[in-house]
Amino acid sequence: MRKPADRRTPAPRRAPKPSEGGKRVTVARALSKLGFCSRTQGEALVLAGRVTVDGRKTTQLETWVDLSTAKIAVDGKPVAAEAFVYYMLNKPRGLVTTRDDQQGRPTVYDCLTHLDHAHLSPVGRLDKASEGLLLFTNDTEFAQALLDPETHVPKTYHVQIDGLVAPERLAAFLTGVEHDGDRLQARRADILREGEKKAWLEIELDEGKNRQIRRMLEVLDIEVLRLVRVAMGDLPLGELPKGEVRALTQAEIAMLRDAIKAKRKEPRTG
Repeated sequence: MRKPADRRTPAPRRAPKPSEGGKRVTVARALSKLGFCSRTQGEALVLAGRVTVDGRKTTQLETWVDLSTAKIAVDGKPVAAEAFVYYMLNKPRGLVTTRDDQQGRPTVYDCLTHLDHAHLSPVGRLDKASEGLLLFTNDTEFAQALLDPETHVPKTYHVQIDGLVAPERLAAFLTGVEHDGDRLQARRADILREGEKKAWLEIELDEGKNRQIRRMLEVLDIEVLRLVRVAMGDLPLGELPKGEVRALTQAEIAMLRDAIKAKRKEPRTG
């Protein structure tokens, strides 16, 4: 007697996950790799039904594409790989680090009006009251590597404070302080110069928690008057005028990439 056919609906087959370093990626990741937008923005475009792959609309985030052959379009316009660009801005105080501000405040993009900045994103943030070095790029992988906790490139700040601080109090920056449940710690903290009532500190961070320096100084009951980011790794802000932007040199880009590689090789602690 023949067994009845199994009429159960088979489970849907998932696309195989590509091997590390392969050219197959999710469609949102493809948009990011092509420099069109961030992966998160790409996912929003897919879910909104604005993306087609080889002429077919997809709303599935699990859609895999081959970067070497797939024809991807957003709103009917083909997406091609852009040349990666890298810029440094000397951010003035009073600008918010966002493209569009719901409160109508001036943004860092007001300094980029002479550039084609549609696909440029800031690498990290500086709050409204902070100044100094801020990078922009359409290379999302490079930006993520600069910010990722495992490859975070140290950043150096000059901070003017209202008052004087004894060197031994700066030791708290190195051992770490608690603020709103966060453990905040600096890689280095030194006194640059002192006046009668005010001082400048140089603080280096190898992590990028929100408003970290201001929060650390708040714990020590020290008021911040100015906060200027002056370097990222060995890349200095230099003499770039406030509000001005310039392209990074190939040597500077290579230096940052080398810094990322060096961080990857550092032994993990904890």
